[in-house]
Amino acid sequence: MKKIITLFFTFCLLSSCNKRVVQLPETTNKDITEVVDVSPVYMFYDEENDSIEFNRRNMISATNWLVNIDKRLTLKQILPHLQYLQEKRQGDEKHSFHNYFTCNNIELKNLSFIEFTDIDFQINHTNKLEPEFSSENYLGEVKFNSLGQIEIKSEFENHIEIEEYDFNSFFKLIDTLVESGKLTIKLSFNSKLSFQDYISIKSKLLSVKSNGLEVLNQEIIYN
Repeated sequence: MKKIITLFFTFCLLSSCNKRVVQLPETTNKDITEVVDVSPVYMFYDEENDSIEFNRRNMISATNWLVNIDKRLTLKQILPHLQYLQEKRQGDEKHSFHNYFTCNNIELKNLSFIEFTDIDFQINHTNKLEPEFSSENYLGEVKFNSLGQIEIKSEFENHIEIEEYDFNSFFKLIDTLVESGKLTIKLSFNSKLSFQDYISIKSKLLSVKSNGLEVLNQEIIYN
């Protein structure tokens, strides 16, 4: 696939696809602002029917995939399609290519990208805890019930502790803990969260400037 420049891609995103528009999620993350050798994937939001249209006609295996998802869609709506993309990518012989979420960077007034190539999206209908991750640095499972209600579930030999936080207090805690040493967490998300909420959380995690924070690749989407 041809290399593209960001502004041209922005124009195509807003003008093509039969005049349909993807309202991209907003971010301030600047880690990746250019991707070359790409092909696009679209997940459109049908507002009238509150449904999703998955368009992968232009997806080429031997390219990086720019996945353009409407920010109004929920994780429940997009999850099957994300799992499909991840399975296709893992099956590729040339694993040097990657998958990226396309975002509208409100500070740069341009596009930026969040990589998700190695994330294993899983659905958990029962909300049962997964087997404990064995590490002395493991804080626990972080459950994003909403942006304002976050739980940390920590398992011990004889009991489970659950602590609740709002968005700001949770990230203050993370900042404090990584200053003291290494920290490992696992993420889970309420399936009713919008894709914009998801990107806001991921962007904030990326902004934690510390090599001491490890976020496990397995992400749980629960009902």
